[in-house]
Amino acid sequence: MLTSLQNPLVKSIRKLHQAKVRRSQAQFLLEGTHLIQEALATRYPLAIACYTPAWAEAQADLALALERSVERVELVSDAVLEAMATTEHPDGVVAIAPHNLRPPNPQIEGIGLVVETLQDPGNLGTIIRTAVAAGAEGLWLSADSVAPDHPKVLRASAGQWFRLPLAVVDDLDALLTAWDRSGVQLVATSSYATADYWSVDFTQPTVIVLGNEGAGLSAELQRRAAVQVSIPMVGEVESLNVGVAAALLLYEARRQRWGEG
Repeated sequence: MLTSLQNPLVKSIRKLHQAKVRRSQAQFLLEGTHLIQEALATRYPLAIACYTPAWAEAQADLALALERSVERVELVSDAVLEAMATTEHPDGVVAIAPHNLRPPNPQIEGIGLVVETLQDPGNLGTIIRTAVAAGAEGLWLSADSVAPDHPKVLRASAGQWFRLPLAVVDDLDALLTAWDRSGVQLVATSSYATADYWSVDFTQPTVIVLGNEGAGLSAELQRRAAVQVSIPMVGEVESLNVGVAAALLLYEARRQRWGEG
């Protein structure tokens, strides 16, 4: 059992708390029982798993599944596990996974989602979770957004991160231009729009385009979206959280495509 915080494995896992290390090593950190369960359920590859004796006893079946499917499994002390994790009270298991993003099919048949310059990992995780629940085909994220492998993104997605095809894109404008030329409907929210979001025909191939939490969409992408819609609000409310806006549009699209029942 690993008990020393100076162990090379412990040090290497702690380094994965840093985005630049995750990028350079093409690996990221999974924390907690639920994320490990979802990774195994979706057959996402895991390189190393570490867990405490108490966790192994409480999660005997899951521990056995890790032993059978992961190349390296290590039993660690509570103190070592706490040092490996980014959460304040880890539940007893972490794993290292390789970057293995499944890019979405750019040939949109249903509903796709583009997000530009998103900064809050909780917002991105919520959007991923909602996109899976609403049946989105995939998510395209601008390269200047929060890293999709951020630990808080993974936790906020409630494990749905493994189920949504996702791509990080350097040039969203070019991507939207290609979709527009191929007949894909591009829908963006705007406080100046006169049409409400539920007036859009989401039964045709559509990409919903969302922007930064504070500044919204860039002018270039705002112009690229031929369909501009508003989310009606009363009182002094000026805008909604981007995760809430995504949920409203995605579920209106689901309602139209699958029926209110």
